[in-house]
Amino acid sequence: MGTRYVYIPLLILLILIPAGRYYVSWSKSGSGAGLYSHEWQPEAIQGYWHPKAFYTSVKSIVGEYTGEECVSCHEAVTPGIVSDWRQSGHSQPANNQGKVYCSSCHGNDHQNLHLPTPEICGGCHTNQHDQFLDERRFGFPSHALAMERAIDAKHFVDKPKSEVTACLQCHSVASKCDSCHTRHRFSAAEARRPEACITCHSGPPHPDDATYFASAHGQRYLKDGDNWDWSKPLSKGNYEVPTCAYCHMSDGKHQVADKPIWKFGIKQVNPLSSGNEIKRQQWIALCSDCHEADWSADRLREMDAERKQAWAKLYEAEAILKSLRSDSLLHPAAGERPPYPNDWLDSLFPREHIGFLEGQASAFYNVSPIERDYFEMWYFDNLGAYKGAAHGASSFVEKGHAGMEQALSKIKAEAKTLRMLGESEQRKTGKRSAPGEHWLKGEYTEFNKEHN
Repeated sequence: MGTRYVYIPLLILLILIPAGRYYVSWSKSGSGAGLYSHEWQPEAIQGYWHPKAFYTSVKSIVGEYTGEECVSCHEAVTPGIVSDWRQSGHSQPANNQGKVYCSSCHGNDHQNLHLPTPEICGGCHTNQHDQFLDERRFGFPSHALAMERAIDAKHFVDKPKSEVTACLQCHSVASKCDSCHTRHRFSAAEARRPEACITCHSGPPHPDDATYFASAHGQRYLKDGDNWDWSKPLSKGNYEVPTCAYCHMSDGKHQVADKPIWKFGIKQVNPLSSGNEIKRQQWIALCSDCHEADWSADRLREMDAERKQAWAKLYEAEAILKSLRSDSLLHPAAGERPPYPNDWLDSLFPREHIGFLEGQASAFYNVSPIERDYFEMWYFDNLGAYKGAAHGASSFVEKGHAGMEQALSKIKAEAKTLRMLGESEQRKTGKRSAPGEHWLKGEYTEFNKEHN
């Protein structure tokens, strides 16, 4: 009798494991990419954002050509590209190495050309490519997993394509190297400058540009940076103040996820875990290129204190929302608004996403007003404060915490109103009024059902 309780679970596992593998494999086999590949069609521009998956060669020219022939033709067709190539290290290689022509990266069969992917670049730049891929072990967020993060998210296919277009422009850093080394010059000197990073690292969700330029480091860069020799490696003594790449890719290491302690500031962590203690020492060593080690350690402790204050505010807001949810006082509640189309569990068991959950990424829409207020507090004000603390911009710390306090006060006031209205409904009817079809219908909702 007892053996049954051992063999039955084992048998179930033996069935479920291959079934799960098959389902994941099938889910990625559609015309799109990622876990929802059967549910969306790629636009033409995605051939450039995700070239390995979607790029198709032009068919207007037939034949196979040498690198010299490519250059000869494209001097007339695309002279700017050839000009950039002539100024690149590919055209003027060091140590008497052979030139890297167009055909080395794109192939020589004009009807079957391809765009260079990280794997193709890694054929020569092995060390950088290996470092880039190794970044995956740190999980999200990271450059190496950025495209996966986008196309495997439920809201990627839930929302209209026009609303996720901008996301892929930056998340394509995982699928092509020219996000940082713009083609066809592929200049390391260009990639070392902050502008190479702030193309993507800007705006309310990640105000790295504003916080860096507001810092003493950024101010010094804005004043003197054009006069620095950017051909120098990212090593001690080569630059007067640090830049994005100097701190996050020290000595040119092609990883940006190996040192962050607070994981983007959107999730509370233990800053004194064994792993984070190692990262802390790495930061102190890096900052000690210019500062005293004790001074550097103090700045990290200040950031720890800022995060502790931030999460106290965020948890207070979460507790208010969770209390409203438990008393059925969120309007509209999860079951009264359209479920996320690709979340079958949400359709069967609707539940508000409060706090750090995967579903939080979808809080850009389909939530009640008070939930949206919390989302903006968590994702915008909180991140502004964190980035200010991380980059040494105290004005952003003050602004971010002032924003969180203001949002918390608003949430408290809204919660008080919801409770008052809820109690009034209870006294009058004995139950909360149901909104009916009001939130389930509408131009935006109906359009999405047909066009997503």
